[in-house]
This record gives sequence, structure tokens and C-alpha cells, in this order.
Amino acid sequence: MSENQEIKEKRTQSEVGMIVKVSGPLVVAKGMAGSKMFDMVRVSEQRLLGEIIGLAGDEAAIQVYEETAGIGPGEPVFPSHEPLSVELGPGLIESIYDGVQRPLDVVRSVAGDFISRGVEVPGLNRDRKWYFKPIVKAGDEVEPGDVIGEVEETTLIRHRIMVPPGVGGELVEIREGEWTINDTIAVLRTRDRTVNLTMMQRWPVRVPRPVKERLAPNMPLLTGQRVIDSFFPVAKGGTACVPGPFGSGKTVIQHQLAKWADAEVVIFVGCGERGNEMTDVLLEFPKLEDPRSGEPLMKRTVLIANTSNMPVAAREASVYTAVTIGEYFRDMGYAVALQADSTSRWAEAMREISGRLEEMPGEEGYPAYLAGRIAEFYERAGRVRCLGRYQGREQEGSLTVIGSVSPPGGDLNDPVVQATLRVVKVFWSLEDKLAFARHFPAISWLRSYSLYAESLAPVMDRLAGAGYGANCREALAILQREAELEEVVRLVGKDTLGGNERLILEVARSIREDFLHQNAFDPVDSFSSLKKQALILEMILRFYHGARQALERGDDINRIEKLPVREKIARMKFLEESELENRFKEIEAELEAELKGAA
Repeated sequence: MSENQEIKEKRTQSEVGMIVKVSGPLVVAKGMAGSKMFDMVRVSEQRLLGEIIGLAGDEAAIQVYEETAGIGPGEPVFPSHEPLSVELGPGLIESIYDGVQRPLDVVRSVAGDFISRGVEVPGLNRDRKWYFKPIVKAGDEVEPGDVIGEVEETTLIRHRIMVPPGVGGELVEIREGEWTINDTIAVLRTRDRTVNLTMMQRWPVRVPRPVKERLAPNMPLLTGQRVIDSFFPVAKGGTACVPGPFGSGKTVIQHQLAKWADAEVVIFVGCGERGNEMTDVLLEFPKLEDPRSGEPLMKRTVLIANTSNMPVAAREASVYTAVTIGEYFRDMGYAVALQADSTSRWAEAMREISGRLEEMPGEEGYPAYLAGRIAEFYERAGRVRCLGRYQGREQEGSLTVIGSVSPPGGDLNDPVVQATLRVVKVFWSLEDKLAFARHFPAISWLRSYSLYAESLAPVMDRLAGAGYGANCREALAILQREAELEEVVRLVGKDTLGGNERLILEVARSIREDFLHQNAFDPVDSFSSLKKQALILEMILRFYHGARQALERGDDINRIEKLPVREKIARMKFLEESELENRFKEIEAELEAELKGAA
């Protein structure tokens, strides 16, 4: 045991507190004068994990992350004098954790199918050895965040071992070979001391990790979902909100984003979701195949499972655990996508804890600081210039945060939805009526928006071809015009409309059914590259422009609606991209011939 650890152990033993009140997950203890806000403690002889969330004199309010039944006044509280922290190092990828980073597979081997109270399991395996390959040498000067070596964690992720923030100097020694995460792999000499570096770091979950510079989010996070990429794109390092009622397809969208999004590391946190839904995620994610490599998707994924029957306090901590792990991989220079499902349950956990603290409630009983906490969480997303260097070069990383919201009854006026919308830049509004009509993804094209669309337009045009952004804007305008015409159709019927209005309705239907509708279970249609999206949309709009010209020449709208080539346009989304490029000219020629023949 080191000298610092011995001092901490003696101080902890001499400063044991005592419980004076228990109210559900909230425990009040006295004799805690040496502790600070957000310090971790162990409550009672059962050593239940807790966190200090309030201090008054020598009394501390503690939220306990485990069931407190049977705990009463007079029992001891053991302070740690350290904040809630996560362990960061090789072994994170492919892991399934609970909200406070206990690996569920290890907990099951220790305690059975149900988590026993007071189980203490480290977040990372202490016995497994990893082969560490240095990329710097002894004598080199290193700064905080510099990558000093690599570990092949999985076939998809090379884990970059970094100098911890706040430490820098000359490398006295660096050791290649197989080591555990606690073994010394390098020795660093700073101005006033010598530091032993291991492959593991610890970081407080409520403190954002430092970066050198924050960059503008001007690179798209491509998802392969046409309604998102074409109409409501999200940037790498951006933030998005997916509110929707039960049954509107949030889980399917999350699976699609995890599988197809242009991110190198995926972190999925199930925050207070139903046990059966979380079970589906835990069973299906390991079966999903990474489309780029053919390997299992879990080889670049971290799962954090905190179901609704787990202690409410751990639910509040789970999103911080997830975002800290995401920042760690971002600091390696990776593009990280974090999906939180759902932040409504997180807010409900805050409301329950706030109520037990007897704080003044805000709207609908939520704490007055709800909006601030939500903003703090989403503000940890971003595209950044990383603190350190990799092979002598500066590197960029990104953390994109996509939060699902489950407002009661799908009410978008819910305080959690409104507080989220004030912070995020992308709003994908799920509608149950679209889901009931079997239109997936059930993202409303009338209520959704993306504030990144304008800044991403030049990049999207470069990737998909000139004019792509203009086509997307025109298609959205057609859909909005359709919504206006539907009011007229409901009153007086479609047959009373003129040819141009009926054409608008027909083209809008084509955009909805042939472009926006996407089958997540079809091997071809599940993913659309940006180039394929551009080709499909271009063909639909060519039909629109050609048909308008034909109507001006006196053609009959009834004949135009029934052109045989329209079936081929509708089938374009089921063609492979290479085949679609070959067929595009052929379909275009047929379209021109049939429009001329209708005259």
C-alpha cells in the first residue's frame, strides 16, 4: 500500500459517520465534516454505494445507488474522500455495465441473476493481460493526453494509451509486452516527482475531460437513414433529441444508428427503460453485424444497462458514466456516438431525489435545476482538437450525443422535452400515427428540424453531388405544400383540384413512400449511402419537373399518374448502389419517353 493510500485509509477509519435518517434512496448522516460534495461513501455494514449530494454543517445528504431496505439510524457511513469515478482503460469495449460501471457478467458470476446489495466489483478486469506496444521511446518529452502506445482491444478498436491529463515530462522508461491494467508500463519524470503510468485512468464522471480546442461541428454524421441524412442531418460532435410516444419506433432508430452511423465507437445507455426492452437490446446488439467489417457490432460498442427496477439513484448516475466513457474514446481521436434511452427516466430520477431532499419543486414537480442539468449533459458533446498528440500529430475527435425522450402520452410540451429542445440542434419528432401506418422511420417531416443543415450543406453537396442540398429543400417544400392541400382535399375532394395541385400530391406521396419510407429489415434498403439517396431524390424530382412541363403542354394528369416508369422509380431504393448508377440513365430515358408519349 502506498503512503497516500495509508494516509487515506487512516483518515477514512477516523472519520466514520453515522446515519440519522433514511428516506428511500436518500440517507442523511452526521459526522461527515471532512467530506465534499459528490464524494463517494459506503453506507452501513453492508457497504452500499452512495454519493454525497448535500452538505449542511457536519451532516451529509447521500443518494444511495442500491436498495436501502433494512438500513436504519445509528449505522456507520464510511467516506472515501473521492468523487464517483469510472475506470478507463482496455476492457471497456464489449462490456455491459450497470449505471455505476459494475460489469453485469462479473456481478452475475459473483452474486447470481439478481444484483446483491453491497457487491463491490471493479469496472475493469485486473487479471487479464494486454499486449502493450509503445509508439514513443524513453527520453521523449510527452504532454498531457499524448498517446504513448496501443493495445489491440478488439479487431475493430486499437485502444490508445494516453498520458493522463495534468501530467507531463520526460519518459524515463517505457515497457513493451503483456501487462495487466495496474502494471507500470512507463515511468515519467516531471519537474518535481516521478510518476508511474499504467494502462488505466480514473476520472470523476461529473467533470468534463479537458480538450485543447472546441471545433465547429461542420462534418456530417452519416447514418444511412434517408429522412435523417437528407432532411435533418446531425453533425459529428452534435446533439440530437428523439422524442416520441410508446410504440413510435425509438428502439428501431437506435439500432439503425448504432449499426450504420459513421462512428467508430458506439455507447448505448439504457436509462430507466423497461426490463424487457433492455433485454432486447442486450440480446440483439451482440448479434448485430458491423456492416463495414463483417465483425460483431459489439467489438466497437459499450452497453450500460440501468432498467426501471434498478435503484433510482443509479439511474441518475448512468448518463454521466456513459458520457465520461465517450469523452475518453473521443480523446483518442475517435468519432463516438452516444445514445441515451431515455433522458425522461433520468429526469424522473432527479425529480424523486429532489423530492426526498425536500427541495422546492419546479414545473410538474421536476427540480428547478432540471434545465441546467440537461444542458450540462448535452454540452459535453462536441468536435474537438484533442489534448494530446498521436504519432507526433495533433488529432481531432468527436462525441455525438443522441438522447431519446419519452414524454407522457407523447406530449411535446413536457418540461423534459422543452428543456432538451432549448439545448440540442436536431429534433427528430416521432409520430405514433406514422408508426401505426407502418411508415418507418416514423420521423415527422413537418415537425422535425436540424440547425446543422445550413453549415453541412457544402460538405453534403461535395459528397453527394452538386444540387443535392437544393433538391432536399425542394422536396421538403413539396411535402409542406401537400399538408396544406390535404385540408382542401378533406373538404371538397381530390377531383376538384387542378392538375398542378394533384401532381403535388402525387409527387409528395412518392417522396414519402419511395424515399422516406425505409425498411430496417431489408438487407439492401436498411442502409442508403449519400450517393444513393441523391440519385433516388433526383429521379423523383425529374418526374415532377417533367410532369409539370407535360401539364403545361396540355397532358392529362390521370395519364401522368399511371406512367409505367413510376413503378421502376419506386423500386430504386431496393437496388444496390452500383446497379442503381447503371440503371439511372435507363430509367431517366424511359421517363422522358413516356412523358413525351403522353402528350
